[in-house]
Amino acid sequence: MHSASISFDSQNRAHGGTQYVCSHASRETGTEMTFSVFVPPHDTGAKLPVLYYLSGLTCTHANVTEKGEYRAACAEAGIIFVAPDTSPRGPDVPDAEDEYDFGKGAGFYVDATREPYTTNYRMRSYIEDELPEVTASAFPADMARQSIMGHSMGGHGALTIGLRNAERYRSISAFSPIVAPTQAPWGEKAFSRYLGEDRSGWQQYDAVSLIDGGARHDHILVDQGTADDFLKEELKTGLLALAAKKAGMDATIRMQEGYDHSYFFISTFMADHIRWHAERLTG
Repeated sequence: MHSASISFDSQNRAHGGTQYVCSHASRETGTEMTFSVFVPPHDTGAKLPVLYYLSGLTCTHANVTEKGEYRAACAEAGIIFVAPDTSPRGPDVPDAEDEYDFGKGAGFYVDATREPYTTNYRMRSYIEDELPEVTASAFPADMARQSIMGHSMGGHGALTIGLRNAERYRSISAFSPIVAPTQAPWGEKAFSRYLGEDRSGWQQYDAVSLIDGGARHDHILVDQGTADDFLKEELKTGLLALAAKKAGMDATIRMQEGYDHSYFFISTFMADHIRWHAERLTG
C-alpha cells in the first residue's frame, strides 16, 4: 500500500483502521506538503471511496485530525478521509507573517497568478490534481468515488472545487463556508494579492458567482452556526441560499441554532456529514 515517494511520518490504530500522517515533495507548490489519511478497516484488495476535507484559515492538517471526530463514522461507512494542509510552507515561501488571513495557512485554494506567489501558491492544482494522484498511489482508494468537504476557507474551497468539477465529486458539504469571497473582506484581500485587481479572474473562486454563471451540483449540504461571529461580514450564507434558489438548484442549507465557528460545532455534525456523503459514495 505504501508509495516510495511518500514519507509516512506517523501511524496510529483507531476504530479498527489506521490514521496516517504523511508528507511528500509537491510538484505543484514546490514545497514539502503534509497531509493526513484515515484508512478504515477493510478487506484485502478492496477499493474504498475517498472524502477530502479542506481546512480553514490558520489551520494545518492537524486541526481536523485531532479535533474533527470523524474516524468512527468513516470506519462504519468504509470511507478514506484525506485532510491536506491549507497552503505551502517553508522558509522560501512568501508570507505576511503579521496577517493571519493571508499567506501561510491562508492559501484560499487558488492558483496564484501574481508575483511573488505564483510559484508556491498553487493549492487549486494541488487539491484537484496532485493530491488525488498521491492518494491513489499509496492507499486503497477508488478514484471513481470521490467527495469533498471543508470548513470556512476550506468550505469555500470545497464548494468551488466541487462546482468546477461536478462530474468528479459525488457530493459536496461545508461547515461555515465563505460562500462569496469576492464580496467579503477575507476574499477581497486574498484575491487582490494572489490574483491581481482584475475581478473577472476572481469569479472561478466564488461559489455564488459560479452558480450564477451556470455551475450546478445535485448534492450540496451546508451547516452554519447562528452564533458564528463571522457570519454577517465574511461568510454570508444567505447569498448561497439565494443563488441556489434562483438557479433552481437543490441545496440543503441548515442554520444550527447557537453554534459558533469552532471545532465544537464541526465535531457535533461531522458524523452526520460523513453519513450523508456515504449515501452518495456507497449507495
